[in-house]
Amino acid sequence: MPRGRPPIMDLKTAYDVELSGSRIQHELWPLDEIDPRKAKFPCCLVWTPLPVVSWLAPFIGHVGICREAGAILDFSGSYFVNVEDFAFGAAARYVQLDREKCCFPPNLAGHKCKHGYQHEEFGTALTWDDALQLSMRHFEHKSYNLFTCNSYSFVANCLNRLCYEGSMDWNMITVAALILFKGQWVNSMSVIRSFLPFTVVLCLGLLLVGWPFLVGLFSFSLLLFGWFLLGTYCVKTLLES
Repeated sequence: MPRGRPPIMDLKTAYDVELSGSRIQHELWPLDEIDPRKAKFPCCLVWTPLPVVSWLAPFIGHVGICREAGAILDFSGSYFVNVEDFAFGAAARYVQLDREKCCFPPNLAGHKCKHGYQHEEFGTALTWDDALQLSMRHFEHKSYNLFTCNSYSFVANCLNRLCYEGSMDWNMITVAALILFKGQWVNSMSVIRSFLPFTVVLCLGLLLVGWPFLVGLFSFSLLLFGWFLLGTYCVKTLLES
């Protein structure tokens, strides 16, 4: 056998170990149970109402995404991402995501999504927590703005990096829809905390102003929805995602 060339058997063994390591790297271990008392929501999106804004439009709130161990991450201020300190109060709604629906490619040929090149260009990760960490670093250089770059932008960026459900089109609207239609309430107190201020404002407005207040409130909600719809689908460079 020529000097310096490893035996064929050794090469095969090394290849098998490498493949085995790749499988271990992508193995999804079981998650802990969701524990609202300890604010632990493994691989979940979480939502809480915003002061003042949610009093006028209860469908608007603050959202975060959680690590595999359950710690909440949320973009709540310029150049800053909270870790285990959910801004604006405890989570009121949550939806747990399925890691099996994510794409964790070891290389370009390892994509299970249909957006291989686009996903690589956007930024990929090997694990759920790695994807969240990369998005954290990205948003630590972003200025917070309720109307253009907010907590929904951060979550959408994470989901695009995960290519969740095979999609690279996550944005503020789709994140909000996911929580609205698939989210679960933490408990009955969360429902009260989310809708009681809006109900009080609505009743006081109708009592003191009358029907014009209801028209104004509806117009405010319509303008908000129209803004995000316009920025998401018509002027795509307007909003961050």
